[in-house]
Amino acid sequence: MPLLPHPADNDLLPRPALAAGVLVLPALATLGLSAVLALAAPTEAQARTRRSVEHNADGSTTTHTGVARSGPNGAMLRGRTATTDGQGNGSVTRRGATVGAQGGVAARQGSTTRSVDGSTSHSGTVSAQNAQGSLHSSGGASRNADGSVEQARSTTATSAVTGNSVQTQSRYSKDSGLNRSATCYDASGAAMACPTRP
Repeated sequence: MPLLPHPADNDLLPRPALAAGVLVLPALATLGLSAVLALAAPTEAQARTRRSVEHNADGSTTTHTGVARSGPNGAMLRGRTATTDGQGNGSVTRRGATVGAQGGVAARQGSTTRSVDGSTSHSGTVSAQNAQGSLHSSGGASRNADGSVEQARSTTATSAVTGNSVQTQSRYSKDSGLNRSATCYDASGAAMACPTRP
């Protein structure tokens, strides 16, 4: 079973009803908000990529990759660090931020580790925000050496128009299967009935 997928940043921005990000600004600060905003200025598309490889004394290797793109539709900044120890163990950390032409922002970060025994673990967050609302989602997944998988995710979406929000929880394990729940709140924080889909 695959690990938890990350929603694409450019999918979050055009869908403000799902939009979010109480943690957007901290994530952007980590990446360098000024750099992202500076990239949003050019009217012609631009792209930059940087990559470096470090061979460490203990035999491990660390690779850093950074990509920055900008154009009339906004700007994107993405970074990746991968480390391997030469014995089958490794880890990858990814961070990214997007600024849309209409002022929407999205950020995501995640890390994945792999062990020589075949076990893996992943954790990550996604946040987005624009004029119509905000969203923050965090979760993780793990696969043990025996192949068993566990996953969990928590998501909060808030409407900028009404102030209402919804919190969803999902969890999966081989023993209990998939469990989901959702709770809605009004602008004052009081629980309310979740609206039904048309």
